[in-house]
Amino acid sequence: MTSPPLATLHAPALDLLTVPQVMARLQLGRSAVYDLLRTQQLASITLGRSRRIPTHALTDFIRTRLEQEAA
Repeated sequence: MTSPPLATLHAPALDLLTVPQVMARLQLGRSAVYDLLRTQQLASITLGRSRRIPTHALTDFIRTRLEQEAA
């Protein structure tokens, strides 16, 4: 019996964005992005002294806002 390929043993890499990357994608200022993080509208993790936003959290945030606008 052969073992599965090494790639299937590990979860896919989680893409993490910096605050400036989120600022560029949302076309918002630094304060606005930090307000979203502070109010937990946009999920993030802290690594050392740095904030990182998972790409799926940004996607979820946008999807939620679109649904709110449509309602």
